[in-house]
Amino acid sequence: MRVLLVEDDDVLRAVMLRSLADAGHRVDAAANLDDARQLWRVQPFDAVLLDLNLPVNDNPHSGMGSGLQALREARARGDRTPVMVLTARDRTDERIAGLDAGADDYLGKPFDLNEVEARLRALVRRSQGTQDHFSLGQLALDRKARRVYLAGQGLDLPAREFEVLWELMTPPGRVVSKGDLSAKLSSFDESLGDNALEAFISRLRKKLTGSGAGIRTLRGLGYVLEAQTDAA
Repeated sequence: MRVLLVEDDDVLRAVMLRSLADAGHRVDAAANLDDARQLWRVQPFDAVLLDLNLPVNDNPHSGMGSGLQALREARARGDRTPVMVLTARDRTDERIAGLDAGADDYLGKPFDLNEVEARLRALVRRSQGTQDHFSLGQLALDRKARRVYLAGQGLDLPAREFEVLWELMTPPGRVVSKGDLSAKLSSFDESLGDNALEAFISRLRKKLTGSGAGIRTLRGLGYVLEAQTDAA
């Protein structure tokens, strides 16, 4: 999952970045309103975590703005990315304003990082119309537990390989372009090139041998996960 985190508190932002990265997500972070707007315009995300009270830019004298501006602009241009507003627990007016502006959920501060992760999964699941459990042949994936099983036995995958399989398997049979896969696995600080992506695909193919599922390359289109016999 690729997430945009908009939070001006340096300590909280660092903690959330580490927690989301440890959960296997690719995260781009903005500490002010201008940076949030720019990132949101140029990069597709699976979900946005949005603080409402933000400096306008990185100038210490810029004053404060509202994350609602970035949210309203995104909705006005047709962007339907799921958004979770982060707000002070006792500010009912902020929660209402966020929901009225197009937010999908809100979370009061202080919050539990495990709840952030659970709510993110729920937001993306609802927006994409997907489930937490998928299977093909003897291969099964549990998105909530971030676990893969082969013939009932756990299959340990590095975080990036899990993310590739996640994208290909939700649901199986969906063609995923190289560009989409690279975008989901990259951040503004670290871009995933074609060679690295092909290496992940190659390693996954070997690990899926005998599972009844295989990754097929569709030249010019991307990759698709589909049922296969061992001879395929």
